[in-house]
Amino acid sequence: MSFRAAILTLALILAAASAARAQQPSILVASTTSTQDSGLFGHLLPLFKARTGIDVKVVAQGTGQALDTARRGDADVVFVHAKAQEEKFVAEGYGVERKPVMYNDFLLLGPASDPAGVAGVRDIVAAMKAIAAKKAPFVSRGDRSGTHLAELKLWSEAGLDVSASEPWYRAIGQGMGAALNTASAMQAYVLADRGTWLAWKRGGDLRPIVEGDRRLFNQYGIILVSPTKHPHVKRAEGQAFIDWLTGAEGQNAIAGYRIGGEPLFFPNAGTAN
Repeated sequence: MSFRAAILTLALILAAASAARAQQPSILVASTTSTQDSGLFGHLLPLFKARTGIDVKVVAQGTGQALDTARRGDADVVFVHAKAQEEKFVAEGYGVERKPVMYNDFLLLGPASDPAGVAGVRDIVAAMKAIAAKKAPFVSRGDRSGTHLAELKLWSEAGLDVSASEPWYRAIGQGMGAALNTASAMQAYVLADRGTWLAWKRGGDLRPIVEGDRRLFNQYGIILVSPTKHPHVKRAEGQAFIDWLTGAEGQNAIAGYRIGGEPLFFPNAGTAN
């Protein structure tokens, strides 16, 4: 084979490979930072791709931002944890159907010194009141995430209107990992989801202060973005991801994801949560 023919053959091979990659099915999922920071997606997505051949790209944001991304049609699927906002998203016609996937819980973390004296308290609202009364340092994500919305709800239930103007209350406008790092550095309290905490906990000086209150329940839901509203949405591929995640294989994969022997999430597809 002549040099020129060899070059032409190589060019054809590269072009064919490029075309094959371009045709590889893929979807974009707008999701929370907790599903990314906990390592859950790193566990799930290779399994899904091996089963279906579909590549999943993730945009990790706070829940509010993820829903906004999906509203603009910049995602095929949204996977978040703020049920009221998810139901509103569907009711407004931006999503096809909300399906529960899994749950874990929130924890109030803090320094070993526990300046508000609330360690071991089972009543999270009483603990929040004590933190505010003592003006103990508290770090908020402040990013409209599911965790931030849950935190604001707890302050509201405590009858408190906190704001960034309070010197003890710091809203950073960033994700869960950044909030944990900031709280550790400041020796402050912070509300965190258990999954991210278990993935992070060896990285700083925080410990669980309050846990187990039913008000700390943290449900995750998944929604296909409406192809009616946004015709370019990859309906078949997005629905395949939802069906796998809420089916037996995906649910078992969620249950099997552990760190140090501890589960980070608990599958509950098919429930009313």
